[in-house]
Amino acid sequence: MKSTLIINGHRNPKESVYGKALFDKAASLPEISVHTLIEKYPDFKIDGDKERELLSMHKNIVLQFPFYWYSTPAILKEWIDEVFSRGWAYGGGTALAGKTLMVAITTGGPEKVYQPEGANRFTIEELLRPLEQTANLCAMKWAKPFVMFGVRYLDQHQIEEHCVKYLEALKAINKSA
Repeated sequence: MKSTLIINGHRNPKESVYGKALFDKAASLPEISVHTLIEKYPDFKIDGDKERELLSMHKNIVLQFPFYWYSTPAILKEWIDEVFSRGWAYGGGTALAGKTLMVAITTGGPEKVYQPEGANRFTIEELLRPLEQTANLCAMKWAKPFVMFGVRYLDQHQIEEHCVKYLEALKAINKSA
């Protein structure tokens, strides 16, 4: 059994440059399973039972997506709404308890805009609190988010450096599980 499942929440992964680089690099690790939501559910009709079965086979869940409008893409939000059901993930359900949840995101803006004095007024950690609380509600461990800031300003060498850091972050959550 592979220990980590990466849920790719990009709404158009074929056109992704930065997230695709991270995703493809991560998929090369033997302990990683990958799952691209829009390819599986182009109609947004999520099969909750199949997805819950998939989650139950992994110790770590990584939600990877571009950070759009301070949130997840719609397909990922729909997936969370359908899969993290009451009685299974929370509200008496403990299927996700003890598993690790990590978020891996890309942002168009550089890190300096994600500060109290920056254009976005909040840190990325503050903006990710709803996902952190989702992990908390489901009794999951919250891993430090992996953030690739300012993707539109990165050159190929910097993208490759981020890919290496992403692999290190994934290996770290695998060790801690």
